[in-house]
Parts: sequence; C-alpha cells; structure tokens
Amino acid sequence: MSAAGFCGGWFIFTCDTKLVAVNTKQDREPFVFDCSDAEKRPKNSKDDTSSDGGASEETGSDKVLAFAVSPSGKLVALTDDNKRLVLFRCEPSWQCVSVRWVVRRCTALLFSQTEDELLAGDKSGDVYSFSVTEPQREGELKMGHLSMLLAVTVSPDNKFLITADRDEKIRVSHLRSPYNIQSFCLGHQQFVSCLLVPAGHPDWLLSGSGDGTLKLWEFESGRKLQSCDLSELEETPPSDADKQKKPTVCRISSSPDAQHVAVLCDRVSTLQFFSLKKDSEQKIAAHSRLPLPHCPTDMTFDPEGRLWVLMDSRETPLQIYTRTKDCWESAAESPELHRATAALHPHRETLQASVKSSSQYEHLYKVTFDNVTAYRQKKQQRLEEQQLKRTAAQNTNGNKKKKKREKGTTEAVTQSS
Repeated sequence: MSAAGFCGGWFIFTCDTKLVAVNTKQDREPFVFDCSDAEKRPKNSKDDTSSDGGASEETGSDKVLAFAVSPSGKLVALTDDNKRLVLFRCEPSWQCVSVRWVVRRCTALLFSQTEDELLAGDKSGDVYSFSVTEPQREGELKMGHLSMLLAVTVSPDNKFLITADRDEKIRVSHLRSPYNIQSFCLGHQQFVSCLLVPAGHPDWLLSGSGDGTLKLWEFESGRKLQSCDLSELEETPPSDADKQKKPTVCRISSSPDAQHVAVLCDRVSTLQFFSLKKDSEQKIAAHSRLPLPHCPTDMTFDPEGRLWVLMDSRETPLQIYTRTKDCWESAAESPELHRATAALHPHRETLQASVKSSSQYEHLYKVTFDNVTAYRQKKQQRLEEQQLKRTAAQNTNGNKKKKKREKGTTEAVTQSS
C-alpha cells in the first residue's frame, strides 16, 4: 500500500520498495531510496531467527511497510518487510544516517516529540525504542501487547505513549515508564487501525477502526467523549448487504490550523471532513464530504493547510485540494502539483502495483465460528442414523419371527395329515 506525508517542504510518498521525496518549494532533484538496493542483513545477526522456536521468518520482498517524519521535519525513518530500519537526515540535504534491524516486521513507526528516540511497533505486539542520537545503537524493548500492534502515537507533551492493537484495545502508558499504564480507551468492536492527537486539542485522541466508527477520547482518563458511525454519513442509504460491510478507517489527518479533520476509509472514494469544538455538546461534527475521481490510497495536509491525496490512477495519481469558502476545490494548476506529478511519473508502474494489491485490513477481521450449530447438526444426523438402524433391525427381527411362525404352522399341518 502506498503512503504519503510531508517533511518540511518535502512531499514524501512510498510505493513498493521505494521512498521518493519531492521538494515542493524549490527546483531540487527528487530523492529516491530503493530498499532493494540497500544494505543486506548480516547472516550472523543474532536477530536472524524469530523467537518462536528459532524458525526463520520468510524472506521479504523489500517492500516499505511504514515511514515516519520527525516533528521538526528534519528526520525521516522507514522500515521494510526485510526488517530494515533506515534513518535519514533531510536537511540541508538527504543523507542516510544508519541502517539497523528490527526483531520482527513493523506495523507502525513514530518519532518521539523530543526526537531522541524512534518507536517501532511490530506484528507481535511489542514496541522497541531506537536511539536517534546514537544511530548505530540496537533497539530496546519498551513495552508489549498480547496482540498485533497497528498504531502508535505520543502525546504532544511527550508524556504518554498511546498504542492500539488488533484486539480493539487502546492503551495509554507513560512514555518513560511504559509498565505504568495510565488508562485504557475501550469501546471499538473491531481492530483499531489508526490514532491521532488532533492539532489544537492536546488532551483529545481520535481513533479509527475496522468497525466503521470514528471515536473521540479524553485519553488521559480513558473517557469516551463521542462516537461517529461513518456508514450513517453516506449520502445514499446502504443496502442490507452493505450494512454488514463496515468501512475501515485507514487514515485520520488534522490540518495545521486545527480547523479540519479529514478521514479516509479503505477503498472508499470519498473523504469525510469533521470539525472539533471543545465547548460544544457535540464535540466532533461532520461538516462536508469530498467525492474523488478515483479511489484514494493515502492523504496528508501540507504546512499551508492544503490536502494532498494519492489516488489509484495512472493518469492523475496525485491531487491537491484547497479550502475555499464552504468547499474543497482541486488546485489542478498548482506548480507544486506539476513538480510532484513529474517526480511520480517514473514510478507509476510500481505505484500501480502497490495500489492493486489486496487490502491490508482484510486479514485483521476476526472470524467467528458457530461450533454449537455444527455440533447440533451432527448430533441430529447421528440420532437419525441410529433410528434408521434400529428400525431396520426391528424389521429384520419381525421378518425372522414371521418366517418361523409360518414354518411351524407348515410342519404342524404336515404331521396331522
């Protein structure tokens, strides 16, 4: 799945094995990093084997799994399915600082607010801390969940580490002592896919899930403030079949001026916008929708508050939208858009390949098995078979007795004659 983000004046996107950065303000050469050409893992590495029985994990394809941008916009990190963790410095020029290795494939990546550590959440539920100031130092285990981690964020004051997993849980822990749990935010019915502390509201947390809801929390206390069912906001009423298919929230993004929150759902070609109001009874309110010409794969706000949308289209893979009065309009003639589209052009094939892949969320839904119904059906079938056997046995015994009686009658008639 392709992803997009901003690092200062650089627009960054990933597609398959590549990370591409385009400067939107200056006419500079795009930076391209291909994981397939990166440093290979030493064969004698102590983390070569997984913890479960020492069996080696399957070989990866160097596909980028996640990337993160530091709060200052000076650092970028990425991780791929061959368990690389690559740290970059992007100012004054792009430079690869280090290539390290994680224990298991990562699902989430994040810089701390002080930019002294890089937090990596993996598929086994662990969070590892990697030093930024000591770029060659190995990672240290920070904390762990009992289920796959899907999202990680930190509070603006760098006090709390907030993690979400496949088992519908959101945990709020103290960053410096993660064993000290502050609260849990509980209420989702499916896996929690994304988290965001919205700009301008440092005490609030937005969470998206596979249950098709967007929830607002006061994360320090774990109190739920509001829940919004995204399927109810659709302009056309969903059919009975569609009601069973809840949209998966895959990205929540907040504008720098804290005026807009954009929500992107997996394989849905419409963006939903919300506003947050601290003093209102309805703290999160839907105010507009943006239909897109193609299915979006990711989105991000730039420092100026414009919305950049990466889409599943060979001709127009990228669009910029600006807020004018009461609607969002496409900035098709923007020079930044032309510059970024030109940089996208050589990578269209790999971008299309990553877009066409199956949804990354399908395997996260829990499948329920109705063992009781199956048991009852088998029991009923067994009872019917036993009844048939008894009936057949009774018929057989009845026939034998009848023949015996007939035989006895025949012999008695013969003797009398």
